[in-house]
Amino acid sequence: MKFSTRLIAATLLATSALCLTNTDTLAQGTTRIGVKGGLNASSLFYDSQGVSNKNERIGFHLGVFAQAPLGEFLAIQPELLYTTKGASADYNVLGLNGRNTFRLNYAELPVLLTFKLGQAVELQAGPYAAYLINSNVNSNGSFGTGTSGINADNFNRFDYGLAGGLNFYFGKAFIGARYGQGLQKIANSGAASTLLGNAKNSVGMLSVGFSIN
Repeated sequence: MKFSTRLIAATLLATSALCLTNTDTLAQGTTRIGVKGGLNASSLFYDSQGVSNKNERIGFHLGVFAQAPLGEFLAIQPELLYTTKGASADYNVLGLNGRNTFRLNYAELPVLLTFKLGQAVELQAGPYAAYLINSNVNSNGSFGTGTSGINADNFNRFDYGLAGGLNFYFGKAFIGARYGQGLQKIANSGAASTLLGNAKNSVGMLSVGFSIN
């Protein structure tokens, strides 16, 4: 994920510099509730034969979060997000060739253990579960040209995986960077399985957010 790696690296460099001058603090022991959103750079992590020239899908995420303290330096943060995933790639399957762009849209629930490094920096890691809301594929090649839906029964509706990242707080506002790796195969049958094989979701996220309390 070259593009998302560059995005995350740039964000970490910029926000690290800003954090050195940040003097705002948040009250200890207070449950945060807030909203967040931002940019996704997603890919499909797979090694199917006949697939080449993979490119990420640039999309977005939007949702709400709550952060409950478990101690002075530890908290738990569940979130509910609408998030876009997918990728594009050239295919050569059974003599058929062309290019497909997959668009997969999920409702996602991460539950992240949060380690506080001082007042402004957080490390987060934990599992996520997601439900596939809708999907489509844009084809250009032997499978035809245009955008069409893929039967939802061809996909595993539930996805799950691991996520981790960093948040930098500036008073009630924050900037965050996160990477999520799916552990569930996306496709389970039919055309989706033929085209995607053992593909799994992977996504880099850059977020901005605001705590409302």
